[in-house]
Amino acid sequence: MMKKLEYIVTFVTPAFLGNAEQSAQWRTPPFKALLRQWWRVAYAAERRFMVKLDEMRREEGLLFGHAWLDDDKDEKGNKVAARKSAVRMRLNRWDEGKLKSWQSLGNMGKVSHPEVKAPVGSDLYLGYGPLNYSGGGTALKANAAIQAGESAKLSLAVPEASSTLIEQALWLMDRFGAAGGRSRNGWGSLSLAPAEGTLPISCPLRSRPWEQALTLDWPHAIGQDTSGLLIWQTQPFEDWKALMKELATIKIGLRTKFRFTTGKNAERPEARHWLSYPVTNHSVKPWGNNARLPNSLRFKVRQDKQEPKKLCGVIFHMPCLPPKEFRPDPQSISSVWQQVHDYLDRESTPVTRIAD
Repeated sequence: MMKKLEYIVTFVTPAFLGNAEQSAQWRTPPFKALLRQWWRVAYAAERRFMVKLDEMRREEGLLFGHAWLDDDKDEKGNKVAARKSAVRMRLNRWDEGKLKSWQSLGNMGKVSHPEVKAPVGSDLYLGYGPLNYSGGGTALKANAAIQAGESAKLSLAVPEASSTLIEQALWLMDRFGAAGGRSRNGWGSLSLAPAEGTLPISCPLRSRPWEQALTLDWPHAIGQDTSGLLIWQTQPFEDWKALMKELATIKIGLRTKFRFTTGKNAERPEARHWLSYPVTNHSVKPWGNNARLPNSLRFKVRQDKQEPKKLCGVIFHMPCLPPKEFRPDPQSISSVWQQVHDYLDRESTPVTRIAD
């Protein structure tokens, strides 16, 4: 038995979803990947974070497809090396994004960076990679981006037996999800609105004490401390451009509070390296230049609850231990993230704690 679900997905900020030609295009793979990520979070919460990774990966593979399970069998009992996804997904449009020129958006404003001589573009700071510096301003690196406000119908058919967790994952996607390049910085923030008879869903947000979350090396829960959930929100803004500038200022502030004492090829990591890696001009010799440590502090842009015509920025922490190849030092990592939480809780930082 399959359950059908339909949503209107709308991007709240521009999204950098690249196709094979590196042009932005409406495509299902980024949405499938995002659903899969948040399904793991819902799965971990259902098991009160007592997760056996092999069991989770097996269940995930049977549901979303795989090419790695050794013990999978078909309906006749024959061993199979791969399986298609049991979750079917389609979009009602596959056209390219409408945003062809970044300059057409106008000047987004610059922010001061204490480690850079001149002010930098707030959009460039948060979007470097999909965006680059060109002709004295910011430009798209690829051919197009999906513009804020663009929407499409997202249709899903999911196994009835798996629908509860999938719907919880979709709820998490709406509240915290973003897709495409630099999505952890708030680009590609999206909303999901139920359509065509799909009932809205609301579920409790199951968080985990953040230091306990550091026992696992994959993002599985939003953290909490004695003051509540590790979720902060900005004031409402009239548009996403001003809001992204605010988020850039906050990110610069929390990163540069950790000052470097070394340069390239440091013999050991410093505090800021544990936020994310690589860092321009501040490599760590044992980690090399190809190691990647994503930031577990994420940004999301969504409609303000009290003033739906305005947008607010949400900052939330999904703490997890860096992979073993980074030789993580739990004590140093805990110290760094405690300082980040304290920074966001300061009265001078323009964010406040929220419940979800």
